[in-house]
Amino acid sequence: MRFAALATDYDATLAREGKVAAETIEALRRFRRTGRRAILVTGRVIEDLQQVFPDIKEFDSIVAENGATLYDPASGTEEVLAEAPPASFLELLQEEGVTPLGWGKVIIATDECRKQQVLDAIAELGLELQIIFNKGSLMILPSGTNKATGLKAAAARLSLSLHNIAGIGDAENDHAFLSACEFPAAVANALPTLKERVQLVTRQPDGRGVMELIDEIVKNDLCHYPAYLGHAVSIGQDRSGRDFTLFPGAVNLILGSSGGGKSTITTAFLEALALAKYQFCVLDPEGDYETFKQAVVLGSPSKAPVPAEVIKLLERPAHNAVVNLLAVELDQRPNFLQDIVRHLNLLRERMGRPHCVVIDEAHHFLPAGVEGKSWPDLEGITLITVRPGRLPEGVVKRVKTLLAVGPEAADTIREFCAAARLSPPIIGRAPLEPGQLLAWRVGERETVSFTPASTETVRIRHRRQYAEGELPAERSFYFRGPQNKLNLRAYNLITFLNLMEGVDDETWLFHLRRGEYSKWFRNQIKDIELATQAESIERNGASAGESREKMHRIVSGRYTLPV
Repeated sequence: MRFAALATDYDATLAREGKVAAETIEALRRFRRTGRRAILVTGRVIEDLQQVFPDIKEFDSIVAENGATLYDPASGTEEVLAEAPPASFLELLQEEGVTPLGWGKVIIATDECRKQQVLDAIAELGLELQIIFNKGSLMILPSGTNKATGLKAAAARLSLSLHNIAGIGDAENDHAFLSACEFPAAVANALPTLKERVQLVTRQPDGRGVMELIDEIVKNDLCHYPAYLGHAVSIGQDRSGRDFTLFPGAVNLILGSSGGGKSTITTAFLEALALAKYQFCVLDPEGDYETFKQAVVLGSPSKAPVPAEVIKLLERPAHNAVVNLLAVELDQRPNFLQDIVRHLNLLRERMGRPHCVVIDEAHHFLPAGVEGKSWPDLEGITLITVRPGRLPEGVVKRVKTLLAVGPEAADTIREFCAAARLSPPIIGRAPLEPGQLLAWRVGERETVSFTPASTETVRIRHRRQYAEGELPAERSFYFRGPQNKLNLRAYNLITFLNLMEGVDDETWLFHLRRGEYSKWFRNQIKDIELATQAESIERNGASAGESREKMHRIVSGRYTLPV
């Protein structure tokens, strides 16, 4: 399920001349039977609405008084969301003969022709109030209160994300809440200015137009419209200064060797998702994202995450999850993926979230040659790996946007095309500048190079895994010396420092002069900054004692080591 809720205006949208047709009520019931929620967003006061609309309980929540109050039809309780204007303001309007004049718990309403009298009264009392027009009527509300603020409150109470709401309206005061909806629509009788700003204008007016939208959502979840993939988020800029964007709901693939920049672009994407309030879940096999500020980390190097706990966290749309998988054995990761994907699918069926699932080191979970039920039937998925051939062909063929990092980016794109059985695009001859990526939107004629957005997140990659965990044998460092007389394995940074202090000077300097420490930091520890600092030590010709001291200082300075 992509769109989990419908938000609709009342007058001239759901209702015609104040009344809702029986067939429209039945459409609402059919809509809610799919598990979706219905939210009414109106300028009317609740007491008035109850008189003209006896089927008020067909809605899960009602935003009334143009966003100033929130009514729960199930319990019959109303929550005031804004401070009412002082009684002196209403008294002044009455003294000035402003008629007609209506009011609720917060809202005050009159005819549009009384605009100047209202403004004069606001100025005389020195109040911070706003006026909102609505097809000949004028509403007075506290500054900042509108249908959008009310809808946000309703969505929060229902644990909904605005990115999973389709909205429909007809008039001036509907602009705000429709702008807040992922999919805005207008009925055929809407104002021209509103029609210009929506993704769909129904063929029919009022309630019949609402029924059209309901039918589209129930039938195909609006999958034929751009909003199905979400609003594109910017992750960088191309050579011309234009934003390069990714869609949260698409299948994206980030490819490249270690140290090439995959983490940089992934972090830029995650920060853009968080800024746009798209919910994400990161499967993090190496502890790369444990310090990501906009997410809650579940799991640790010593404790495997529990899928049910991940889902409990994601039940709240404001929460993002990083699932640390350091404690999950490599051969168990495909099974873990199947388990958590099953839970994520159930949440998506109910709520349309998380909007994006990011799988780092995706080949651990989706190994090549494994098809069918062993890879997730998910939309809104971003995969990160080294080479396309390490993923199942069925997964590769679903990719919509490819990002290639590192100096072999052009070859990576050609390799992807071979794996996906696609004709390769035209790849520009200009070399990539430092930090740039090569991108291809599958099906387009040419690739695009761009520079990732700068990120605020400060991460020390693999901090716990590489400090305390155990790297596999092929990724460990071995102190062997010039004659291969030793075979001392450093399987993490702690053992590296311990062995470093104990080996003889000849062995230490042998590896130092060959640049093997910086190479290990770059390719296996995957810490480019640490590798750069180590290179400086390797090149300056320092003695064994001095170089050991400096190496110990840079490692312990970047990593939190147990004492």
